[in-house]
Amino acid sequence: MRVLMLSWEYPPFVVGGIAAHVDGLTRAMARAGHDVVVISLQRQEPGAPDVADDEVVDGVRVLRASTDLPWLPDDDLVARMASANHQLVGMAARLGDWRPDVVHAHDWLVAWAGDTLKTLWGLPLVATIHATERGRHGGHVPMGMPAAINAVEWWLTYQAREVIACSRFMVREVVGGFELPMEKVHLVPNGVDPALWKLPPAIGEREPLVVAWGRVQYEKGFQVLVRAIAELRSRVPDVRCIIAGRGSYLPELQTQIDVEGVTDIVDLAGFVPDDDLRRILQRAGCVIIPSLYEPFGIVALEGMAAGAPTIVARTGGLAEIVDGTDAGLLFEPGNHHDLAERIEQVLSDPAGAAAMTARAATLIEDHYTWAAIAAATVKVYETARR
Repeated sequence: MRVLMLSWEYPPFVVGGIAAHVDGLTRAMARAGHDVVVISLQRQEPGAPDVADDEVVDGVRVLRASTDLPWLPDDDLVARMASANHQLVGMAARLGDWRPDVVHAHDWLVAWAGDTLKTLWGLPLVATIHATERGRHGGHVPMGMPAAINAVEWWLTYQAREVIACSRFMVREVVGGFELPMEKVHLVPNGVDPALWKLPPAIGEREPLVVAWGRVQYEKGFQVLVRAIAELRSRVPDVRCIIAGRGSYLPELQTQIDVEGVTDIVDLAGFVPDDDLRRILQRAGCVIIPSLYEPFGIVALEGMAAGAPTIVARTGGLAEIVDGTDAGLLFEPGNHHDLAERIEQVLSDPAGAAAMTARAATLIEDHYTWAAIAAATVKVYETARR
């Protein structure tokens, strides 16, 4: 099958989980013999090498549209993304006579391009909704930017012939929030490449090092982890914490670290490349995903694949991954006392932690490889083409 995927982020430009999802999914599709093209946005990180605007990565052709939009206000994300979508559509001219069998748009940020190309070519549009603005705001849609984004999300799910969500939690949210028929929404979870995250055997015991990473926003719950670390410093000798990632909540998080008095043991590391992150995980005593709202939580799979004992908030898709598997521990979202107890439990019981990581490895191999996720996605495409 010929597939055109649209995603506003794609490695090496990574903000959240969409880049990892599209990267893993497209590579798996290419390995299975499908002809896949990704159109994404070009980004130039300070100090980073230039990235080609047209290249083949592991059998996947990747086109990156340059968007220099200085005339639009920085705080109007919807306007900037709508304008950038014109550049995404323009990149399709490079495809020549090549035409996909299906157009697949990932989230509202590429909705305009997805709708235009499906109309231009007379093809079915499939949309994956990775998260919703309503969900990020606790079930409400505030006026202003959230309401505008919610409107685009609604429109995208209406224009798409089939919709994909990554967890049962997200299926319910999408069906209820956008008033969609159940048969239009398909559950296809995120995946992970175990070989990519598998680490060589660690030398010596794991350290009392707590690691978390991801997009630093309020709903990701890193502030809960900071309070848990403050509680633990008197109970767990030499406990330390690394929080990796970028986002708009960083200033507030740094202020909380200062107020809690844990500046010396909590490190806001900023963006950490995957290779460096894997080396950190090799030493980590545990991985924490403290989200208040999490449609799926691909970082949980990455932590498990890296062999690190993993603790996640009992929310959204995270709970679906871990609950009843004994492959990780759960804590009540927002409850730093509960999280501190779980961290202490893992760090003080190396044998129990090792048994947990062994079960996690089996869970991933059985349910969350990209090959399985790609096969399930292709079935959605086949439904869309009928």
